[in-house]
Amino acid sequence: MSYRVCRAETDAQQADALEVRRAVFIEEQGVPESLEIDGKDDESVHVVAYQNGGEGSTPVGAGRLREVEEGVGKLERIAVLEPHRGNGIGSDLVAELEAVADERGLSTLTMHAQTPVEGMYRSLGYETTSGEFEEAGIPHVEMEKSLS
Repeated sequence: MSYRVCRAETDAQQADALEVRRAVFIEEQGVPESLEIDGKDDESVHVVAYQNGGEGSTPVGAGRLREVEEGVGKLERIAVLEPHRGNGIGSDLVAELEAVADERGLSTLTMHAQTPVEGMYRSLGYETTSGEFEEAGIPHVEMEKSLS
């Protein structure tokens, strides 16, 4: 199967990204909608992964980047639908978000990573910078990567 990751620049692409997030975080993981839909989408850059790439393709992954302080971006809401996990989509989403961060001159990226995927982020150059903590009832760690 082929996948394509792009920046969510249209309302339809933004809706596709939100559809993936709803399926993974709210429906699958039980995160309350009030936590998932946090009012920060408008200040974020979103990316979405599509199966088979073309027009009308199925959205299967999403993520967002938010500048949280000067020169520092935070990767958030990275999600891949369960049947599509293990195909490199998460890594591709991160790569696109890192490209956005680089274009915007950000020097550091941080994230709160769910502990089951900490290893994937480590393989992409992120370092764990905290002990385990709970967020929305799910174990997480804080991770960071320097882009400079």
